[in-house]
Amino acid sequence: MISCYYNQKQTKHKKAEKMKNIEKIIRVSKGSDLADIVIKNAKLVNVLSEEIYETDIAVIDGKIAGISKGYKGREEYDVKGAYVTPSFIDGHVHLESSMLMPSEFAKLVLASGTTTVIADPHEISNVMGLQGISFMREATKNLPLDVYMMLPSCVPATSLETSGVDLNSYDLALLIDAPWVLGIAEMMNFPGVINCDKSVLSKIKLGIDKNKRVDGHAPHLCGKELDAYVASGVASDHECTTPDEAIEKLRLGMHLMVREATGARDLEPLIPVLKKYNTRKCMFVTDDRHPKHLGKHISRMVKKAVRLGVDPIKAIQMASINTAEYFKLYNVGAIAPGYKADIAVFENLETFEPKMVFKNGILVAKDGKTTIDLTEMKPPALRGSVNIKYLYKEDLQIKIPDKKENIKVINVIPQQLITKLSIEPAKIKNGMAISDTDNDILKIAVIERHKATGNIGLGFVKGFGLKSGAIASTVAHDSHNMIVIGTNDDDMYYAAVELVKSQGGKIIVENGKTLSHLPLPIAGLMSDKSAEEVMANISELEQASEKIGCKIADPFMSMAFLSLSVIPEIKITDKGLIDVNKFEVTNLFL
Repeated sequence: MISCYYNQKQTKHKKAEKMKNIEKIIRVSKGSDLADIVIKNAKLVNVLSEEIYETDIAVIDGKIAGISKGYKGREEYDVKGAYVTPSFIDGHVHLESSMLMPSEFAKLVLASGTTTVIADPHEISNVMGLQGISFMREATKNLPLDVYMMLPSCVPATSLETSGVDLNSYDLALLIDAPWVLGIAEMMNFPGVINCDKSVLSKIKLGIDKNKRVDGHAPHLCGKELDAYVASGVASDHECTTPDEAIEKLRLGMHLMVREATGARDLEPLIPVLKKYNTRKCMFVTDDRHPKHLGKHISRMVKKAVRLGVDPIKAIQMASINTAEYFKLYNVGAIAPGYKADIAVFENLETFEPKMVFKNGILVAKDGKTTIDLTEMKPPALRGSVNIKYLYKEDLQIKIPDKKENIKVINVIPQQLITKLSIEPAKIKNGMAISDTDNDILKIAVIERHKATGNIGLGFVKGFGLKSGAIASTVAHDSHNMIVIGTNDDDMYYAAVELVKSQGGKIIVENGKTLSHLPLPIAGLMSDKSAEEVMANISELEQASEKIGCKIADPFMSMAFLSLSVIPEIKITDKGLIDVNKFEVTNLFL
């Protein structure tokens, strides 16, 4: 009885508080009471009415009370005719791909005008499962950046690789009702959807039953198979690289996520679509970005779109209200009474360099610098994640079968995730296929690092240009096994052993010596250092890669996607060479 009475009292108290808050915002809206802050003389970019006009903006308790002239506030900012827009939303991002702790990620993106992100903790989930999702939630819940999450749908992405964990719909059901969960993340296993795989469809059903979104991932899917994919309930896609692909998906009612990642930049090819077609189902996403590309986050996409001819208001809608409405976040993405006071102030609609950024009515960045201290954000601890069966150098050798001297080679395409297959003659030494630096054909190994199974996938890749040494990383989508590319087995072996010692990271070696090493001890994916330290380390890695002859600007990003067995045409995992079009392991030798 006492407990029941206490709960009733608490409920009445909460209702009374809500009533007071409503009355408070009404009084400020009418001009009867002072606002907390007022942004005066603003050129408001109204994404609801698609117009720009001068007004004042009143804020109380983190919400917008009104957008009319003449408001008074305890604190006033006269922006003198600067443009004021809703701050930006990233509709699909893997925070882990920044290699930064979420607090360091927030420090960079807040200053560029992003105050909300929709994160897919897919990377850490492939390593740590539900513990990884919980880790990301704990590390983000107190940030001055709203971080919502989509539950990973493909852990592992396919049966063609070994991940640390297998998450099914029953696992995801434990978190689906959380208010910070907006749905089911990118459904990469589109063959499973089309072929009615019950385990795949159960995850889609979980999202739909809870009236939450199901994101897609379907490169090059078209025709009746695309119809079937959309009919299943998948609502978006961020893999469009051509106008024809984007138009077909828009026509079927899909929401188009236009991606500008570090390794895949699709905005410019899709500009004809954004200039000609209805953009209200289009939004901007970054997917996977390195720290050096976070300082100019969604704002750079808006700037680029406008420079290439997209109407500024439509570009801003794609960075704000379109994304909010897709994810059913009805109180963000616009500047209007009742919305969160998430606001960006720009000198002009060309450079999109924010003078000020407000989150919930609090100034969090000014002139490109955050104004709040995030150094005290400490994440919870995680177990070690690099568990490799004892490795011998001989494990990296590739024996030539009788009368089979032609090999299937993975060809990388600059700034694209897709790869091409070519047939090349193998360079042979003592009956073994070895790297052929003269023809830029390098050995690649994917070493299983979660369960110490001893699985090692071996093959060859073309396009990196290494003349000596080796590069290695524990960031390798999607299961994040260790991936090594090298000109010789000695350096490849040395690189792999060093990454075991550091419990993950990225490394470049030559002649048995480390040229540069970025440890990533958190799930083998993230650093515990500051953004500045990580960026300096990345710069060292880039210089070291040039020293050994690499001709790709960001070799680690390109390398990380060579194990992504859902992106055509040829990939490699710990289980071997993968023919993505046939969705099966294929023989290295022709």
